[in-house]
Amino acid sequence: MKKARNWKGNGPVSDYQRATNKVSVVCMAGNLALAVGKFVAGIIGHSEAMISDALHTSSDILGGLIVVIGVNISEKEADKEHPYGHERMECISSILLAFILLFAGLSVGYSSAVLIWSGEYMNQEAPGLIALVAAILSLVVKEAMFQYTNIYARKFNSSTLKAEAWHHRSDALTSIGALIGIAGARMGVRILDPLAGVVISFFILKTAFDIFKESVNRLVDHSWDADKEKIVREVAQGHEGVKSVDYLATRQFGRKVYIDLEIGVDKDKTLLESHGIAEAVHDRLEDRFPEVKHVMVHVNPV
Repeated sequence: MKKARNWKGNGPVSDYQRATNKVSVVCMAGNLALAVGKFVAGIIGHSEAMISDALHTSSDILGGLIVVIGVNISEKEADKEHPYGHERMECISSILLAFILLFAGLSVGYSSAVLIWSGEYMNQEAPGLIALVAAILSLVVKEAMFQYTNIYARKFNSSTLKAEAWHHRSDALTSIGALIGIAGARMGVRILDPLAGVVISFFILKTAFDIFKESVNRLVDHSWDADKEKIVREVAQGHEGVKSVDYLATRQFGRKVYIDLEIGVDKDKTLLESHGIAEAVHDRLEDRFPEVKHVMVHVNPV
């Protein structure tokens, strides 16, 4: 059958690379500004929660760099050493982001648990208003980053951008914890700060696990969604000249999918006619599913 699609787009840089680079640069700049602003607010406002949140946000800059590097490597053309392309590098970058989230969740949970266990939170000075304002601003900006990144993650079916989007959402959750803790401390209920941190750490850890699981599935040739496979069968079966769909196997390859298909064709047709039917099915499936990188169609005589 035909060669696999060239995913470099119309030029040396694909639309996916261009979009990812833009998203990453915008979010890294936003994270840098947020980290500096929250650190200053934490110092001036005497808020340990805000200082910790600032350090957490600074780790997102590393996450942005991982996204850029992973996606640009994954979009390289196939070569002699990598005839099937480099898409799986994106899965590896998603796994790295999952571990960053894991570390962030454990750090938030541990530090909060230590404060509760030791009772040290009772000795902390009540944070100033500037820390409360910084927490609200951080929540709004990080949620905006999540929505912005998630739009492109869905558009390009990107596990890496999805992981980065949820990294931003985890920061928004952390900011909620900081907001509750700071507000509670200002009202005299100081245990709310570390208690919120423990609860939020579980959300961050759950997100890390989900991203890790999805990335590993894409890395080990996990089959495609069952509903998508059903549509593949219907599209192939509905094509003129196809008597049956004898075999179908799919595998995820990074953010792309490979399809192996066996169809039954009238045994009295010539080789050229049978090949034409198989080629038409091939083209029809690739046109129907942009995320499909290649379809291999084998013909069985009926």
